[in-house]
Amino acid sequence: MEQIAVERLTGLIAFARAASLGSYTAAARSLAVSPSAVSKSIQRLEQHFGLRLFSRTTRSLTLTPEGRDLLERTQRLLREAENIEQGVAAARAEPSGMLKVTAPLPVGVHVLAPALPTFRRRYPKLTIDVRLSDRYVDLIEEGVDAAIRVGNPGDTRLIARQLAPHRICAFASPAYLAARGKPQHPSDLLNHDCVNFRYQATGQEAQWPFLVGGKLMEFSPQAGLILDVSDAVATALVAGAGIGISATYIAAPYVSVANWSRALRACLRRVISTHCGPR
Repeated sequence: MEQIAVERLTGLIAFARAASLGSYTAAARSLAVSPSAVSKSIQRLEQHFGLRLFSRTTRSLTLTPEGRDLLERTQRLLREAENIEQGVAAARAEPSGMLKVTAPLPVGVHVLAPALPTFRRRYPKLTIDVRLSDRYVDLIEEGVDAAIRVGNPGDTRLIARQLAPHRICAFASPAYLAARGKPQHPSDLLNHDCVNFRYQATGQEAQWPFLVGGKLMEFSPQAGLILDVSDAVATALVAGAGIGISATYIAAPYVSVANWSRALRACLRRVISTHCGPR
């Protein structure tokens, strides 16, 4: 299909306006351009189609049969353009359709899922398809609209916005700390039972990051128990398995009912960010 030039669309608008108002001057006034600009646009249109669109006299502007036919077609085109504009405006005012979102499993369970009912009440015409996985999802390749991730965006093709801090601390059950004592420094963890997390995507065990005296310190625990689901780590800590690290949004319900205690004061703050579509 031949690409329609912008000047041809401009000519069609000028032609339709002149036909409906009965003069180039009135059309020019309504379009906020000069009468000569309207005249030239219509002349180019006539040259392109090889037709006379108007019979002109000094006092009147009358459509030719070909002009009447083109006017009818042009008016249909302009009505459709107006419908498109109204449809886009309505979609912006009230989003609808499918929204595909991906997030890490613990973020999805503890942060995203509890917020979704309120979001759905606000945007009832949206269908939300949430995919929870620790696997890195390529938004562009897999047609996903938005992703919630921990850390820096990395992919420069995406637009990122910071949502909230992601705070990681070491926790243990009060019973474990009462029996084994509370460590005062990350190096004291060598004398404790540790529960660690293994990333499903890479198979690697987590390094435990601490901010000590304003400096980042990473600890590699000699864990006697390794689990690859964050909530399983949490359950093991409640049962007294030892000391483990957890995001504070996972720990909060356990701390509030005294099933957990902070095992160390040193914590690390990271960032939860969302990546929304290609640039």
